[in-house]
Amino acid sequence: QVQLVESGGGLVQTGGSLRLSCVASGRAFGSYVMAWFRQTPGKEREFVAGISWSGGNTYYADSVKGRFTISRDNAKNTVYLQMNSLKPEDTAVYYCAASPKRTILTTRSTYDSWGQGTQVTVSS
Repeated sequence: QVQLVESGGGLVQTGGSLRLSCVASGRAFGSYVMAWFRQTPGKEREFVAGISWSGGNTYYADSVKGRFTISRDNAKNTVYLQMNSLKPEDTAVYYCAASPKRTILTTRSTYDSWGQGTQVTVSS
């Protein structure tokens, strides 16, 4: 497992942008698939975006496709989520997650390391 710490959340107006960062410590960050999930009160945690260990493959939920971009810098043990054209429905706690699987999966149970979460609030 790796230890994950997110940052970059905050309050932004509709149409604005935020960039989330997640710094990892521990073993072999470069061998993990990384992903971002989000959760609102009373709802299940949902997959937002994922990136392969090399960064060569990415996958997005339909709700964020074309607006969000996931990237990683293995030299810095960091994964990013650039969020543009934000909408009120993007308001949630965003979590960084790491999976030892070799492919990007959207199922929460396949990720064995989680950060503490960072709040993103989009005002209308």
